[in-house]
Amino acid sequence: MSQPVVVYEPFKAGLPPMREYLRQLRHRRGFISEFARSELREQNFGSIFGQLWLVLNPLLLSGVYFLLIYVIGGTSDATRFGHLTSTLFLFYLIANSLTGGVKAITSGQRLILNTSFPRIMLPLSAVVVAIFRFIPTLVVALVIHAILGLPFSWQMLWAFPILLIAIVMSLGMAILISCVNVYFRDISSMLPYLTRSLLYLSPILFEAKKISSSIKQYEIVNPIFYLLDSWSRVMVHAEAPTAKGMLHATIFAFTIFIIGTYFFLSRERDFAVRL
Repeated sequence: MSQPVVVYEPFKAGLPPMREYLRQLRHRRGFISEFARSELREQNFGSIFGQLWLVLNPLLLSGVYFLLIYVIGGTSDATRFGHLTSTLFLFYLIANSLTGGVKAITSGQRLILNTSFPRIMLPLSAVVVAIFRFIPTLVVALVIHAILGLPFSWQMLWAFPILLIAIVMSLGMAILISCVNVYFRDISSMLPYLTRSLLYLSPILFEAKKISSSIKQYEIVNPIFYLLDSWSRVMVHAEAPTAKGMLHATIFAFTIFIIGTYFFLSRERDFAVRL
């Protein structure tokens, strides 16, 4: 039986026919799921100790940061630790998406050269892996919330739209950086420093309302600043996020997603040559 022949035709403005592209992407959703599972198995996610480490790693890191804050500041409280833990867990969703996405294309060289499929599936799978790694930490964050005696209310349901915005932002960042890494391979070496800088410049080690007025004007340029602030308001203080925070996070998330997706799709046919 003869194998099907795939013919690549030129398309306008570097973009593929989107209806057919989305149809192929939808039909290959099983591949995305299996590819993500294989990545998780490689990271020992299927074992008890592998899943335990997903929680212990950010939890121990939050403990170290909390001790550092206590030593430097001299005082701290349960709310501070709840804020630190909750926001750090959400930050790791974004950071893990970037870490998995940066080499999603370059590490899939053989697959790209020998198989016809929508290349955007690779960074998408990296985000799916990050989401699976985030879910256990979300459960732990709720347990810590209860142990610390922090308030619960119906306002905490705002966590669902905030989490959706975080996923859109993570996907946009993963898609964009996976494409950039094809052309500038050094970006993968710089990524740990970029994520660490983003960690220190975001309201994780500190609460947004306690930031000094002299640098408060620069918070608008941080794409995840208001996202993490809204998450802290909901998950730690059990109050509704501000309209400004939600609008800022939404605009940044969809802007990054649209720009990253357009850049990726317009360059997708060039990957085989660059790899």
